[in-house]
Amino acid sequence: MKQILFSLVLASMLMTSPLALARGQQAAQKPGQPAPLQCVAFSPYVGQLNPDYGPPPSKAQIEQLLDVLVEKTPFRCIMTYGVLNGLDATFAAAEARGIKVIAILWIDKDIEVNSASISKGIALARTYPKTIVKLSCGSEVRTRHGNALDSEITRCINAMREAKIAQPVTTIDTWWEWCNRATPCQQTVFANSVDWIGINIFPWWENMYADLFPCTPAEKAADFHLARIEDVRRAYPGKDVIVTEFGWPYAPEGAAETNVHTGEHCGIASRKNQALVIRSTLKKLAEKQWSGVVFEAISENWKSSHEGQFGGSWGICSGEPPHECLTDLTAQPQKNKRH
Repeated sequence: MKQILFSLVLASMLMTSPLALARGQQAAQKPGQPAPLQCVAFSPYVGQLNPDYGPPPSKAQIEQLLDVLVEKTPFRCIMTYGVLNGLDATFAAAEARGIKVIAILWIDKDIEVNSASISKGIALARTYPKTIVKLSCGSEVRTRHGNALDSEITRCINAMREAKIAQPVTTIDTWWEWCNRATPCQQTVFANSVDWIGINIFPWWENMYADLFPCTPAEKAADFHLARIEDVRRAYPGKDVIVTEFGWPYAPEGAAETNVHTGEHCGIASRKNQALVIRSTLKKLAEKQWSGVVFEAISENWKSSHEGQFGGSWGICSGEPPHECLTDLTAQPQKNKRH
């Protein structure tokens, strides 16, 4: 999750049990139609690790964190944020644990690093065709750089095509960027070059920086997520649209952000609100048979230096051992769950 710098539910507990809901959705699945993905964003830069400097996560730490997810959460699908600096160890570890992966190839200003990411991404996609189920050329590149790196995104997508990678390819960005910063939502230059569309939706950051949607409390976040998906689906008929990041911070408990345009305080950080946003959104996505990725698996301390006091408190599991996690999250039952 990154701040979306652009201008612009506790509701009643779920009456349907998560397991019954998931079974009902499976029963309604059309023959041959893939089940919706219910994933969680995974980064191993926890504790004192920082992607900006210092040592990368070790293979042993990546494996230990994936064990936490398997043992303490219902998720058997993750989305990852890079393939270099030792992060490629994630894919073998995920395959060994029966975890599917949406793999992001990190794209930014360093052209040589981008080339290395593309080459490594192609190799990994070929090596783990049953584990890596989708690929993305970058995450929020336009949010960070506007249109300046569109050519790098296109270069990455074209490289995937030329390598005849089997997995569907996209570039992930905020819903606003996929709407070409327009309302009603309009297509971007990537409309015809991607296989699917990954959108990040964060009413929390909208509550701080947007004038289009400046006030969405936790109780209304799930409806906000669904509405933005609908906007993008209408603009890209026939494309599979996945919310690739959604969530809510849990700390500082009771702290609220202030909208820079209106001065409103519509988002309040708490474990209760985090659980409400995640559970209600997963329920609504399951009813639609749409895929989604919760942000994030394990809280990352380093994010506070980039995103302020709320940045390090988005994980469904705490960033320090023993990594206590939210329970009773809705997800599809898995036959290979480890105990």
